[in-house]
Amino acid sequence: MLNAGKPLSKDSNPGVWPRGPSSCHNEGASTKCPSGQRALTMACPGLLLQGLTEDEDVRAMLQGSRLCKIRSRTWHKERLYRLQEDGLSVWFQRRIPRAPSQHIFFVQHIEAVREGHQSEGLRRFGGAFPPARCLTIAFKGRRKNLDLAAATAEEAQRWVRGLAKLRARLDAMSQRERLDHWIHAYLHRADSDQDSKMSFKEIKSLLRMVNVDMNDMYAYRLFKARFPQASSTSEPLRAAFQECDHSNNERLEGAEIEEFLRRLLKRPELEEIFHRYSGEDRVLSAPELLEFLEDQREDGATLAHAQKLIHTYELNETAKQHELMTLDGFMMYLLSPEGAALDPAHTCVFQDMGQPLSHYFISSSHNTYLTDSQIGGLSSTEAYVRAFAQGCRCVELDCWEGPGGEPIIYHGHTLTSKILFRDVVQTVRDHAFTLSPYPVILSLENHCGLEQQAVMAHHLRTILGDALVTQGLDTQNPEELPSPEQLKGRVLVKGKKLPAARSEDGRILSDQEEEEEEEEEEVEAAEQRRRAKQISPELSALVVYCCATRLRTLRPNPVPPQPCQVSSLSERKAKKLIREAGNSFVRHNAHQLTRVYPLGLRMNSANYSPQEMWNSGCQLVALNFQTPGYEMDLNAGRFLINGQCGYVLKPACLRQPDTTFDPECPGPPRTTLTIQVLTAQQLPKLNTEKPNSIVDPLVRVEVHGVPADCARKETNYVLNNGFNPRWGQSLQFQLRAPELALVRFVVEDYDATSPNDFVGQFTLPLDSLKQGYRHIHLLSKDGASLSPATLFVHIRVQRF
Repeated sequence: MLNAGKPLSKDSNPGVWPRGPSSCHNEGASTKCPSGQRALTMACPGLLLQGLTEDEDVRAMLQGSRLCKIRSRTWHKERLYRLQEDGLSVWFQRRIPRAPSQHIFFVQHIEAVREGHQSEGLRRFGGAFPPARCLTIAFKGRRKNLDLAAATAEEAQRWVRGLAKLRARLDAMSQRERLDHWIHAYLHRADSDQDSKMSFKEIKSLLRMVNVDMNDMYAYRLFKARFPQASSTSEPLRAAFQECDHSNNERLEGAEIEEFLRRLLKRPELEEIFHRYSGEDRVLSAPELLEFLEDQREDGATLAHAQKLIHTYELNETAKQHELMTLDGFMMYLLSPEGAALDPAHTCVFQDMGQPLSHYFISSSHNTYLTDSQIGGLSSTEAYVRAFAQGCRCVELDCWEGPGGEPIIYHGHTLTSKILFRDVVQTVRDHAFTLSPYPVILSLENHCGLEQQAVMAHHLRTILGDALVTQGLDTQNPEELPSPEQLKGRVLVKGKKLPAARSEDGRILSDQEEEEEEEEEEVEAAEQRRRAKQISPELSALVVYCCATRLRTLRPNPVPPQPCQVSSLSERKAKKLIREAGNSFVRHNAHQLTRVYPLGLRMNSANYSPQEMWNSGCQLVALNFQTPGYEMDLNAGRFLINGQCGYVLKPACLRQPDTTFDPECPGPPRTTLTIQVLTAQQLPKLNTEKPNSIVDPLVRVEVHGVPADCARKETNYVLNNGFNPRWGQSLQFQLRAPELALVRFVVEDYDATSPNDFVGQFTLPLDSLKQGYRHIHLLSKDGASLSPATLFVHIRVQRF
């Protein structure tokens, strides 16, 4: 502890400054347990529960509840659900014929908790249970919802309130607290006999759990400084264990465990950077921190800002009072959002939202109703909820004739299940503006006759009410589309409008024809669908700003643009326009909306790369949100900024009516991007069924932009170390159109005989990339956080 009675200065004895995780002594750091030891010791509850152990709702969850899981009208099964002591996971047991099986789900994977019959499953199958007793736990990614009914309304409320408190606590935790929590959970698991003591065997088990191979040189490097006499073959881990075992009883406990963990969690690369700026006394003054910030090319780097960082992230109160930052505070800063690669200023809405809709990239979904493939997958309103939760602003509704006069939505002529059109519209009403206030576009693919089209129009008007745009805005410039700001909270319908382009025999073509006629392989099917397809006046009246129009050729310059017309193009047609008329297509998209969709031949609902379409200014680049992969990583990266509101302002070169930009010929290099990949921290295990399976990580940096800028480079792999691998390799890229570039950081598990396994990734726009030493907070394949897994890199952007 610091001597609070002694005046502190930069000349103070460096020995009094605490080092490592155990130096967190104030409320902003990992909280002390009642016993006086920190939360890292196994006897204390998980950090997530600190401050919540006396909460009645959380206590009830720790005791457990018997809740009824509902899957269908006849499948209702009672299960015991109980919050684990780590506060991170909920354990539940299910009965199978021979033996009970146990499962868990994690609080960090919860997308939302809904009360009552607020899910498709409970609306269809929960009629036997009063809404007050029901709740739905919706998960991130592709995991199905958990629909539950409690014995009483109060018990249901306890779970709703308790999960909300745990999620709020988790969101408020710093990266350092998450690391403490993470290591605490593994400590608990590795303590096989649950005696709160760690034998050497249990320590080795712990290290395998956290992705370190004991046959690797890592243990030697980790403890070499303390044990110079140890060789790579003389078990430095055993020597380190014995050194920490002050009681000489072949067990580590309490402070001994903490001492061992301090060594394990050391970040030599951070210490080296810290000492470079702090000098011999091993503390940073505000001016020294300012020097570091200036070298980082940090915007707004002032002495006042450096002082603010000290008061925000320093863990030691005495150091904070003297405006000094210790190594712990420095680590807290670099692990915080302010020390991340993504510019914190770009995480809220920071762009001009008053420009025409055509000036924005708009997050768009294809076949939004599907939860799986377009051949036999499940259609669900929950797919719309998930799309909106990911910031989607344009969703697709494939509308077909349904029984009882009610239109249905499904993938026509396939085995996909069917949902009611009105249920989807109700879902739009209830969920479209939960996360983003900016307008939503309903892209109708209309296969219904006149009567059911009138029913569609009725549902849209009565369910959406004033949110539905039914006439032009009074303040709108007729020569351009309204802005996202003008259309806040509004829903737009994209579809055919009367009078519309007619076929040779005078009939009005359906929306599907507009799309399918562009596909040579589907001409015959398109001919069949032409029969008797008309547009009802009721539905036509709801199409105001998004009038579906076929784009055969690009208009010559003298022809004025038609801002309310929207063209739908297959990826093949869009690529052809980009290749043959790049600049003309860019100019077209400066005035009018263009929607691009995947080829119908993608039977497994695979995606195409959206980057090519963004390069030419296409706004509505529709992807299958239910299909994870690098394409959806790019989409998430593109819309990560601007508050994740689903609208991102296009670069100026794509908005100017007389632009000369052509994505195929972008000009000479204007920017050099240099990424030095330093280390990674706490990478997840890929094969949890095999404790001895350790990842061999490599890092690949990809640039996605105009064709001339697209590149990927990777590091060597590190053998058998996913806990704290080190590379120190630099990767460099030359960019011609940096304003369009996305940078994707990927970690893979190297395999010499088969394709590498995906570990984690993070994607963001180059213009949102902060320079200097930064942490990359990795995401899973479905976009969930892999915290505390990070990459540590140095970024340099040189603009010519």
